[in-house]
Amino acid sequence: MKQTTKQDISQDMAFSGYFLLGLIALVIVRSSKVTCEELAVNTVSPIIDISLSRNSFPEGFIFGAGSSSYQFEGAAKEGGREPSVWDTFTHNYPGKIMDRSNGDVAIDSYHHYKEDVGMMKDMNLDSYRFSISWSRILPKGKLSGGINQEGINYYNNLINELVANGIQPLVTLFHWDLPQALEDEYGGFLSPRIVKDFRDYAELCFREFGDRVKYWVTLNEPWSYSQNGYANGRMAPGRCSAWMNLNCTGGDSSTEPYLVTHHQLLAHATAVRVYKTKYQASQSGVIGITLVANWFLPLRDTKSDQKATERAIDFMYGWFVDPLTSGDYPKSMRSLVRTRLPKFTAEQSKLLIGSFDFIGLNYYSTTYASDAPHLSNARPSYLTDSLVTPAYERDGKPIGIKIASDWLYVYPRGIRDLLLYTKEKYNNPLIYITENGINEYNEPILSLEESLMDIFRIDYHYRHLFYLRSAIRFRIPYINGWAFILCSSINLIFILFSMEDCFNVGKVSSLSASDLAYNLLLHLAAQE
Repeated sequence: MKQTTKQDISQDMAFSGYFLLGLIALVIVRSSKVTCEELAVNTVSPIIDISLSRNSFPEGFIFGAGSSSYQFEGAAKEGGREPSVWDTFTHNYPGKIMDRSNGDVAIDSYHHYKEDVGMMKDMNLDSYRFSISWSRILPKGKLSGGINQEGINYYNNLINELVANGIQPLVTLFHWDLPQALEDEYGGFLSPRIVKDFRDYAELCFREFGDRVKYWVTLNEPWSYSQNGYANGRMAPGRCSAWMNLNCTGGDSSTEPYLVTHHQLLAHATAVRVYKTKYQASQSGVIGITLVANWFLPLRDTKSDQKATERAIDFMYGWFVDPLTSGDYPKSMRSLVRTRLPKFTAEQSKLLIGSFDFIGLNYYSTTYASDAPHLSNARPSYLTDSLVTPAYERDGKPIGIKIASDWLYVYPRGIRDLLLYTKEKYNNPLIYITENGINEYNEPILSLEESLMDIFRIDYHYRHLFYLRSAIRFRIPYINGWAFILCSSINLIFILFSMEDCFNVGKVSSLSASDLAYNLLLHLAAQE
């Protein structure tokens, strides 16, 4: 029988109010450095010092969980599906994946979706966010290459199972797994041709599934796709400048990230226009985009570091939100990147402005920003164009407790500050908190029971929920939910965020945090 995980706990515990589903990056990545006991010394049980209940959040706040197709489905060569860029990347560059694994089997939800949905029902989840594998329903990536009815049937079955169990599906159209056929034909998102093919793919999904799907996300974390796929080559399709010596497939870190983002934004806006003009009225759904953002603080209380902080936010968050609200990139980016930054036509700007019903927001951590004018002499790259050096310590003191990932430090207040910033700068858009979570170090000597006593992770989510509630009380009425990362199809593993990390799931899927999750939910319920 399938079990839930720690993460699921958190998911239920947090979704007491508005609607917020979450993407899932699946897997617990653990490496041995710090023990649970050592972490516990630096944190306080949320049950002791913070009082939260489901009633702490607005009526209608929905409990949800999420996943992504390549990390979750498996059946990579079954059912008429053809390869995506992630299939190619993980097989050709296994060394770039932790433990050299891939998504051929993953969590095998393709064969176990009924069990998964049953588990979600047992957890009393209201919503489930999943992404569609583009190459499962359009193997060649475009309509002219043929529609794979077997793929359509799979998603119909999944959606019907969710609806039959009272669980609202939230569907992400693109979670980085571009059909390899389009990458081979014209370079994928490097080409403006992708806009039409994405529009056609999106419309096929609206037509086939929109009578039951009321929440759509066009793109998940386009920043991650642009930076990690085209600036440093850490993720598919693995492109970057040759001078970086990062074993990339080719590329130009000074231009390609900007071009890919440009086409992602236009593809998003074009798909939204199709939905709003042809389907929204009859299907009564909403559509948006999910963005990831750190919060940034100046390393020093100087004007130069304060300006650097603004640039850091612009280059990660404003890069996307500014075009969606004003029709153009942030002024700082236009000033620094200059001719390497693509320009929108007047018609494209009009298309972009207001092309969302909501913004999904993924938050994990906060970073210090330090002005770095010397980077103006570096080789051109998106990674240095902002003239900002990130830092995680000030005067030897970390910004927060460090987790397994080298960039992830616990700073719960950052989620409130980011929400307040969004409210003030972007006219208070409707927001869904679509991801929040941490990974942890591996502790192979611990028993299963000890591993499941995940007080630190509970504390992390509890404190973020506390600041989310604080943001709502700061008159941000349009925060519509909270999502925790869901994992594993056979067993849900409480996990984390990065695409590579999810490939460990097959090895740890026997670890379940159902008891922990259940206990946390009981605690919240007891506080009502």
